[in-house]
Amino acid sequence: MDRMIRCITESGNLRAFAVDSTYMVATAQQIHMASPTATAALGRLLTGASMMGAMLKNPSDSLQIRINGGGPLGDLVAIANSEGNCRGYMSNPKADLPLRSDGKLDVGKAVGHDGFLNVMRNEGHKPYTGRIKLISGEIAEDLAAYYAASEQIPTVCALGVLVGKENSQQVLAGGLLVQALPGVTKKELDQLENSATQLPAITEMLSRGLSLEDICAKALAGMPFKKLKENKISYVCNCSKDAVERALLTLKPEEIRSLADKKSGFAEARCNYCGKKYQFTVEELNILAGKVEKRQKK
Repeated sequence: MDRMIRCITESGNLRAFAVDSTYMVATAQQIHMASPTATAALGRLLTGASMMGAMLKNPSDSLQIRINGGGPLGDLVAIANSEGNCRGYMSNPKADLPLRSDGKLDVGKAVGHDGFLNVMRNEGHKPYTGRIKLISGEIAEDLAAYYAASEQIPTVCALGVLVGKENSQQVLAGGLLVQALPGVTKKELDQLENSATQLPAITEMLSRGLSLEDICAKALAGMPFKKLKENKISYVCNCSKDAVERALLTLKPEEIRSLADKKSGFAEARCNYCGKKYQFTVEELNILAGKVEKRQKK
């Protein structure tokens, strides 16, 4: 499992989240059989969502980020809980693009920037939804822009996914998110900005063996801090047959009955997030259709 830490400066004016999300991203890559560029894009989104989810207060809270920038990857979605566990999917995981001129994966072009980033937080009451126009499609810059525009919180966000050139199954991933809290001083913001401009790439620091604590120390250079919490995170899907049934109950009775394959005699639903398959017999479909008909008569 991967690891996340949460820190706060001694002044209480800046908080930082750092995560090694390597196994989470590798799991997503395997589930979706994603191309290198798709792996990098979804991996960045999962990593960012994981740190944002960790800001939620209650165990039942969740956060969803949805991006569609008009690029070949289509929709990208990540859902996180308050522990930072995540799941996600994209419309076209096989989509890939040539490397950029600097030899890096062209995530921005694959995601596109002619669209929007949507964030929805479910915190036990009416969901909060925020939306901004995409800046670059590189995701880290877009998440920082979301906080600045939608929540007026100065934020530094760095996300990285390194995919092996010889073996695309070799993945290294991580992220850093630093935010200003009420009472932050101009001096602290200037120090953070200066540190951010000098910060090496996340995957470079991880590959050099730097710990998450080391990475936070670099981001918060000159500002003493303490670690508040450390926890393990992983790729987690909470799908179930009951959840699929609830989705089927939103269809018309005739639509439900028509789902069964004539050859096999059953219908099959596949979870977008983990790939798990659920089968429904003709008898089960008839029961569900009957429930809808009964509800319509009331």
